[in-house]
Amino acid sequence: MTEQKTAGKQKTLSSILIWLPSLVITLYYIPNALDKLLNPYQTGKIVESAVVMIIAGTFLLVGTGLFLYRKTILIGTSMLVLYMIFIVLIHMYKGKPSEVVILILMATIFASYIRQPHLFSQKP
Repeated sequence: MTEQKTAGKQKTLSSILIWLPSLVITLYYIPNALDKLLNPYQTGKIVESAVVMIIAGTFLLVGTGLFLYRKTILIGTSMLVLYMIFIVLIHMYKGKPSEVVILILMATIFASYIRQPHLFSQKP
């Protein structure tokens, strides 16, 4: 009986630890997307168009949703990584520090890998 309780606790802890990086990543992308949707007239950006901000916010929300769903994790990860690569290039163009943005990009890939490692392995 105690072995079953221990196995159940380990399984629960394992699933929490597997999902933790994804939840942290989600806590970055969702407020960013909502900011772009709710405040599309941001100034100081490279493209100061409300339409571009709304499209970027929608793109982030869709990408985050796909990232969280198990069957579409690869598509969602690709969308979020594509967005972050674009943001890294913008930071480099403006001369802003881009190290944190690169770390977020890497964390997105890492969180995806932790949840579905078989998607990243080569099949013979």
